[in-house]
Amino acid sequence: MNKNRLEAFSDGVLAIIITIMVLELRIPEDPTWHGLAEVLPTLLSYLLSFVYVGIYWNNHHHLIQLADRVNGAILWANLHLLFWLSLFPFTTRWMDESGFLQVPVLIYGVNLLCAAVAFYVLERSLIREQGRSGPLARALGRDWKGKASPLIYILGIALATVQPLAGIAVYTVVALIWLVPDRRVEQYVRHAHQTGHINDQSNAHRRQD
Repeated sequence: MNKNRLEAFSDGVLAIIITIMVLELRIPEDPTWHGLAEVLPTLLSYLLSFVYVGIYWNNHHHLIQLADRVNGAILWANLHLLFWLSLFPFTTRWMDESGFLQVPVLIYGVNLLCAAVAFYVLERSLIREQGRSGPLARALGRDWKGKASPLIYILGIALATVQPLAGIAVYTVVALIWLVPDRRVEQYVRHAHQTGHINDQSNAHRRQD
């Protein structure tokens, strides 16, 4: 199955998610700096979620660039990821409107955790289709960020039970970690496209496996 339809659909869903989050931003009641300060928590929570959506869009793009084709398992894994990402507007708004109370912050963390697990499942599905020696597996290497992120989210969720703002701080740290580009993947994508060997390599490795 051609991967272009999956990528186009995913891009559309992510664009809608960002649009929904923007539309849910509260306008300051007073046209003053004080009025803007009152909605600052809303803006910051939106910024955090926007950064997360951007990170997933960027990493998803890299995954698909290194894939040559997709199957049914990959399509469902992709839908699984999009489901959790589509909940970002809901959990972000609930967390903000509650004043960052414990339960909404916990649920936001669970949302982040489930999205991270779903992305890992998509990753594994694509690698399984190519084979363990395919381009994607070689580019990702040990993928320490992908494996460590769920553990850090769990830490943030645990801290949120004591102090919700501490949980948000941990969620922010994970976002900052992912903001640092994965140069190895980017270089592999660039080199593979320059040499035109992505499809040839993945097909060869799949035959070997």
